[in-house]
Amino acid sequence: MMYVYKTMEEIANFIYFASKYLKEHQVEEFINLLVSTYNNKWSKVLVMGAGRSGLVARAFAMRLMHLGYNAYVLGDTIVPSVKKGDVVIAISGSGTTKLVVAAAETAKHVGAKLVALTSYPNSPLGQLADVIVEIPGRTKVSVSQDYFSRQILGIHEPLAPLGTLFEITTQAFLDSVVVELMHRLGKTEEDLKEAHANIEL
Repeated sequence: MMYVYKTMEEIANFIYFASKYLKEHQVEEFINLLVSTYNNKWSKVLVMGAGRSGLVARAFAMRLMHLGYNAYVLGDTIVPSVKKGDVVIAISGSGTTKLVVAAAETAKHVGAKLVALTSYPNSPLGQLADVIVEIPGRTKVSVSQDYFSRQILGIHEPLAPLGTLFEITTQAFLDSVVVELMHRLGKTEEDLKEAHANIEL
């Protein structure tokens, strides 16, 4: 059981670290874009990601819908065509996920505004983006150093495996963006409840 609590503590500490690491101008640009999109009722928001990042994207799209956005998730059967003036939000820690980068290229081609949530702003996805929000993820341990050298330098593998830190941090960030949007758009929790599904499985 010791790993359960240690890992939870590590994840919580990492999210706190990320809240201090985020670049304010990037976050403000992202939120301003979402506010202006809300004010244009013809605009749509398409959110995308692969694997677990795709699940984070889906959760954010749901909250955008609750706020009153025309929000969609890439891969769903009801996604309409993306056009100039729409916003596409792409989530990829590495910024190299082929599916996401290919879809981002198409979005740019048709004139949509592209937002990249990634740990690597210089990645292919980052280079395509109009707006970048750098979300820290797992630090890669240098393979050139042996175990004892890493211990002396205080470098260690995170307990959370693979992309977990990026995905959970992105989820926490986007849920926090929703709260900011609620205040800027004058929405209450009751407003969100009214848009919530009333026919559920």
